[in-house]
This record gives sequence, structure tokens and C-alpha cells, in this order.
Amino acid sequence: MLPPPITPIEEIIDTYHGNQIADPYRWLEDGKTERVRSWTAAQNAYSRAYLDALPGREFLREFVTGIARLGAVAPPAVRPDRLFYTRRTDLENQAVLVCRDRTSGTETILVDPNQNRSDGTVTLDWWVPSPDGTKVVFGLSSNGSEMSTLAVLEVATGTLLPDAIPFTRYASMAWLPDGSGFYYTRYPKPGSVPPGQEHYNRRLFFHQLGSDPETDPLVFGADRKPEEYLDAHLSPDGRFLLVTASRTFDIQDVYICDRTRNEGFFPLVENLDASFSGEIIGTTLYLRTNWQAPFYRVMAVDLERPREPWRELIPQGHCLLEASGVVGGKLVCRFLEQAHSKIRIFDLNGQFERELELPGLGTVSVMSGEWNDPDLFFSFTSFITPMMVRQENLASGESRLFAGIQAPALDASRYDIKQVRYPSKDGTWVTMFLVHRKGLQPDGTNPTILTGYGGFNISRTPEFLGSYLALLDAGFIYALPNLRGGGEYGESWHEAGMKQRKQNVFDDFISAAEHLIQTGYTTPEKLAINGGSNGGLLVGAVLTQRPDLFRAVVCQVPLLDMLRYHLFLIARTWIPEYGCADEPADFSWLRAYSPYHQVKPGTVYPAVLLMTAESDTRVDPLHARKMAALLQAAQVGPHPILLRLEAQAGHGVGKPTAKRIEEAVDFLSFICAELNQGLRTED
Repeated sequence: MLPPPITPIEEIIDTYHGNQIADPYRWLEDGKTERVRSWTAAQNAYSRAYLDALPGREFLREFVTGIARLGAVAPPAVRPDRLFYTRRTDLENQAVLVCRDRTSGTETILVDPNQNRSDGTVTLDWWVPSPDGTKVVFGLSSNGSEMSTLAVLEVATGTLLPDAIPFTRYASMAWLPDGSGFYYTRYPKPGSVPPGQEHYNRRLFFHQLGSDPETDPLVFGADRKPEEYLDAHLSPDGRFLLVTASRTFDIQDVYICDRTRNEGFFPLVENLDASFSGEIIGTTLYLRTNWQAPFYRVMAVDLERPREPWRELIPQGHCLLEASGVVGGKLVCRFLEQAHSKIRIFDLNGQFERELELPGLGTVSVMSGEWNDPDLFFSFTSFITPMMVRQENLASGESRLFAGIQAPALDASRYDIKQVRYPSKDGTWVTMFLVHRKGLQPDGTNPTILTGYGGFNISRTPEFLGSYLALLDAGFIYALPNLRGGGEYGESWHEAGMKQRKQNVFDDFISAAEHLIQTGYTTPEKLAINGGSNGGLLVGAVLTQRPDLFRAVVCQVPLLDMLRYHLFLIARTWIPEYGCADEPADFSWLRAYSPYHQVKPGTVYPAVLLMTAESDTRVDPLHARKMAALLQAAQVGPHPILLRLEAQAGHGVGKPTAKRIEEAVDFLSFICAELNQGLRTED
């Protein structure tokens, strides 16, 4: 193929703690300049010329479109007379908000973002119905920016009320019991704070319906650090307001305000390095925490006597307690056991009652219900099962598929799913899921895609493979290891892959690849890797550490310059996870693995496809731009280094179905071509 566009070098030398570090492509950081836009257009044209010529694209487009037609649905928010939920059918670009009457079953579409723009780039970010279900507050954003504007809708008439509040990115909402107003979080107006600060300073306000939002009083957060992330919860009777202030991704302070007294907020939890979340029923706070319990437990706090010792309801067990809530007078708990889900029911004193029967080995990602309503709803998916929503009546025991939701079953007998264990570099045992076509033999020739994440206490568990099924049918193996840094095995598993221990994550991933090769599943020439966001950092790091081990790399919305990452967008909030190069000790470990700083000239690198988006408000696309330029300059092998930078898209949330289809076609065709694997075009 033709060589990539030439990227000028304008080297800048930074000094970190006495160390001089070169940055040859600093000029590519500012994506708003005409020079960078022209460079990006040339890179996109170069990539398109390569990708569009790959074989099998029409088959893949047809296959991926068929998967997209399955649609999507989420568990409903439960109100006395109505259920509210999002649903996407057929090839709609965006999910719509639906209201269902619980007596008649009549459904009404309340919010349809697809009507806002024909290209599908407006999305519904979040929504919360009032306690009586007569109103719903929601947020819409455009181009994947996730910076939504709050709106209030009257359910019966479909009328938008005049209350509109901008800068409410993923607002935390708490309605008053009578629906006359609500507590909500919002970000500062650009220009009202120094540049860059508009991504921080999330504060809690109160809005009375019909009043001017400009006069909404600040309720909590004036004296908090800008990076803290506030959430609010109000007890059903409106007496207690609970605020959590996340100091890191998974460490919170907790404050309680008794609204019947003029005493302000009581600090229930402060300066404990642990996670706390919960809900209030009556005068009891049911608190899930990993304080002195890495696998989490549930505590009961008497809010009329908050200084008295908490009561342990559900002690820490041998598997991770992922979530808990009160539904129908029961404590409903979601556990993660060997990286797949279990749902167990307890009474309000923590006495175990039963375990729900799930459709198979898979993942429950969301549970919903109300404290005084017996209906529990939960999502379920597995590697070969599209997302479904189940409804369980906790009083009668009746279980069924949530009515009106279609989730066509695939032929599960065509695939094998197994979970294996392998030792990492330091001897730590790591689990890994393997999925492939039935009857596949580990003869060392199987094309394999290895993916992972390994960070922020986030668990990677079975999820519907969707477009990947085209690869499985073509003889691929799909491999998903549960890397350190994730949450699959408790907080200690997370801590083993953060900050100065981040190299453990990369070692776990490299060891997974070596295990697949040593056990005869594949070879380096038949091995591709993929990851996004923190997972993009993962594959970027192992690409530079072991370029000999992989044939193809797809690196999506990645962090790659780890010495400067914290200077852009919301990335300062990730310093507790990664560290910061401004600190001497942090600099030493960040420099040691920062992908952008570990690219070596004159190296044979695998084929690389860097995928990012212009409106990403989480990870700045500068990382992918700089890495593409550096890899193209360093590459001496025959494999392409491609940059795909998409306009009118962000980190991934809210991406229109049409864009997702085209992205998947590029991704899959690149992997198949680089691994020299033809596609199976018949059943």
C-alpha cells in the first residue's frame, strides 16, 4: 500500500524531575486548528482508501445490520401506575423513552431523539420520572458530547414545561414526594469558571417547578474539591436527603440531611478509603460498602441515631456483592461469582431467602424496582443471548420475560463457552472466558481476538457478542480475561492493577496471549487484540511492550500519552487511578509504560487501527492523533498504521446505530484481512 501522509515533527522538550522528555507531535494536540483538521482529513482519507478496499465488507455490513435489528431494551423505572423504560427497535438510531400503563398495557413514546436530527446524533442521556409518574425529567445531548440540557415533560399531555436547565451532564436527580420540585446536579456555565474547569465542579442544586433556574439555590458542594462527583438520593417520604461525594472513582464521603430539622448536613462518612452507596427506607439507610470488606457487605444505619454502630445485615462472602437495593420489602442483591451474575433475595434483616434462577451463565447489569412494589425487573445477557429484561414478582414468585420485548434466540448449540485459568508473570492466577464455534480444534491455526479492560474497578463479564458472531462463524476464538485492575474479584483485585501496580494489568494480558499460544489455540500471526478507553491504554501498552506477540491491534478512544493525559477534559478525575507525572514517584511508573513514550523507531509493529471521535468529552482524541503519527514514523514493517477519527461522535455513548454499523464493518474487516481469515458467508 502507499505510505501514510507525512507528519511534520516539531519537537518540544519537557523536563520532568530532571528528565528531558521529547514530544515531537505536540502540535497535534489542538484539534480545533485548521492545520490539525487538514492533517486529520488526510489521515482519514488514507485510512478510508485502505479500509474500503478490504474484502467481505458487504457481507459484514449485512451481518452487522441484522444484529442491529435485534434492538435493545432496558429495565423500567417502576411507578404506581406506569412503567418507564428505553427501547430501540429495528434500525432506529437512538433509543426512545416509553411509558406503559400498568393496567391496560398501553404504551406511549414520550421522548424520541430520532426526530431531532435525521442523522441520529441527538441522544437521550438520562431520565427520571416523578414519584407519582405524572412527570419525567430527562436530558438530551448531541454529537456524543454527553453534555445534556435538562427538560421536564408532563406525561399525560406530552407537554414540555418551561423548566430547561443546561450543563446537566448525567444529572443525579431526586424528586420531592409531591413532584413539585427536585434536587439535581449541574456543571458550571462555560465562561463562569477558568477554561477547563467547566468539566469539573459538579454541584447539587434545588429547582422548584416553574421558577427561574438561574435562581436555583446551591444545596451542596460549594466547599468541595472541583474533581469530586456528587450524587443525591431522597428517601421516599422526603425526610432524608443523602449526598455522596466521590473523591475517586470508587471512594465516597456520605452526608445526610434531615429536612425536618434546620441542622444542615451530617457527615456520616468522611475520609475513609472505601466505597459507599445506598438508599433510605423509613429511618434506615441500607448501605453497601467495601469498608473493611473487599468483597462488599450491606450495613443498616439508623438515621435517627447515626452515631451509633452500624448493623451488619449481609456480611462479606466469597464472591463480589456488586449491587443491592430494596424491592417489595426485600433486600435484592446482585453477586458476581467467577465473573458471572447471581441474584439472591434476603429479608430486611439480612436473612437469606432464595436465589433467582437466571436464563444461564451471563450478566445482570441493571436491576430496578420500588421498595413497596413486588415487581423486580432485571436485564440479562450472555455471550450468545441478546439483552433481555426479566420480571420477577417477589411476592408470588412468578417469573416471565418482560411483556412486549422481543429478543430472538440464536442457536446456542453452535458455540462452546468455557472459562479457563492461567498464571500471570508474577504467578497470580487469572480467569479467562473463551468462546468459539462448536467442534473447533486447538491446532495452532485459529484466528483469535483477545480483548480486555483492567481498570477502575470495572468488571468484564459475559455480554452478547453481537457483531463478533460473524468472526466466530468464520472460525475465530473470542478471548476475554478478567485482568487485575477490574472489579471481578473485589477491591484487592482492583488495587493490584492501579497506580504503581498498573504493569500487572499489562502482564496479565500478555500472559493471556502467551497462554493461548502455548496451549495450541493460536499463533502470533493469527492473534489480534482490541480495547477501548482504559482498554485502549491496555492494548497501546502491550503493543509497545510486545509488538512481536500480535498481528493486529484495534485501539479505540484510547489514553496513550500518560505524562500529559491529566491536562485534558475530565482526565484529572483519573489521577487516583493512574497517578500524575507532576509527582516524581508517579512519573517513574507512568513513563515506564506510557505507550506514546515507548514507541521505538525502526521497529516492526503489527497492523494498528486507531479509532477515535471528534466530540469525545472523556478521552481527548489528541492521544490517537499523536500515537498514529509516531507509529507511522517508527514503523519499518509492512503493516499499516491507520487513524479513523469520526466527526459528530464521542466516547461511544449515544452513537447512532448507523455509525455503529459502519464502525463495526471497519473493525471486523480490518481484523479479518490482517489475520488472513476469510468469512463464512453461508449458514
